[in-house]
Amino acid sequence: MKPEELALPWQEAWKKKRILPEKLTQTVQSLRTANATIATLNGSFDLMHAGHLYILYEASKVADVLIVALNSDESIRQYKSPSRPIIPLEYRLQMVAAMGWVDYVTWFEETDPREILRIIRPDVHVNGIEYGKNCIEADVVRECGGRLHLVDRIPGLATSQVMQKIQSELQSCG
Repeated sequence: MKPEELALPWQEAWKKKRILPEKLTQTVQSLRTANATIATLNGSFDLMHAGHLYILYEASKVADVLIVALNSDESIRQYKSPSRPIIPLEYRLQMVAAMGWVDYVTWFEETDPREILRIIRPDVHVNGIEYGKNCIEADVVRECGGRLHLVDRIPGLATSQVMQKIQSELQSCG
């Protein structure tokens, strides 16, 4: 088989978990009609690492369905750095969708997730404990009748720490 023939099935398969932003309301209504509870988790998920896997897995356990919302490339540039993201949105979506415990993946253009959370109205919104119970999402989640679920961070597995290690290694090599 040619490499492009091998890639095609995955390129189509991951899209089964993708929710286009303009289809989000319709998908959520369908899930609500089926009486499914919905958990959400948001973030950039740039440079995927085991800390991301851990919080995604923990998020999958608190409801029937897990919807992961990723910051778009432009929103990451606005709130993190003009040189980020390292991994473009399409590939970050694919990596998150590849996890068996993630049901859906979508994205948002804003620098924070409050608007998308108003659309989804999660039963449970999952966040890292470092953001605390008064995180930026808290009021919207509570207004929509949901609750927060905070997950402990694995020490040493923040993207910024991974990037610092890489930079340190590059500097010592050069």
